[in-house]
Amino acid sequence: MSMYTDPNHIHVQDPGQVEGNMVFTYLDVFGKDKEYIQELKDHYRRGGLGDVKIKRYLIEVLEEELAPIRARREEFAKDPAAVMEILRQGSAQAEQVAAQTLAEVKTAMGINYFG
Repeated sequence: MSMYTDPNHIHVQDPGQVEGNMVFTYLDVFGKDKEYIQELKDHYRRGGLGDVKIKRYLIEVLEEELAPIRARREEFAKDPAAVMEILRQGSAQAEQVAAQTLAEVKTAMGINYFG
């Protein structure tokens, strides 16, 4: 609830600035109901819409967005050994890619002394 909004929007009835308001920035990115978000923006600009209301709506939007991620994380947490195996395999693949990239860089720079 301490997210930056509009420092000049002191009272609910005061007109607010949407541009630079991080709550609306996040709503633009994560919100699915663009029509409702536009209504909120228009209302905020006119005045009569408080920061708490838009922040609560943002919380709802973010909770909806994060729910599947949290559910998947819970599933992974049930099998730590499987997670470690996934990480091991990913690390092995990353090491191969990094080694190939490093070899290409050394060749391009003319410092591949052992290749």
